[in-house]
Amino acid sequence: MNTVSVRIPMPLRSYTRGADEIMVDAATVRQALELLGTQHEGILDRVLDPSGELRQFVNIFVGARNVQVLDGLATPLAKGDVISIIPAVAGGRHDRSRPMAC
Repeated sequence: MNTVSVRIPMPLRSYTRGADEIMVDAATVRQALELLGTQHEGILDRVLDPSGELRQFVNIFVGARNVQVLDGLATPLAKGDVISIIPAVAGGRHDRSRPMAC
């Protein structure tokens, strides 16, 4: 296993008791997210949909690369990698009656 850090965006920090970064030992992005979900109940539901895939408006980066151009959630991790959870931001009018995915 490789120790990696997962950077937590502000909208999800209530699940991590305010922590902006969590360390996990994982071989893939999926495993890192699952461990994050085990340690911080409720956060995984905001990142993955019920089928276990990334929610539509959530991006995951390993370093500066979006996992969508790598191997998706199966992207392998190396010791010291930094995973960033990035809620997608769109322009235009926001319907405040509908909650964000994150």
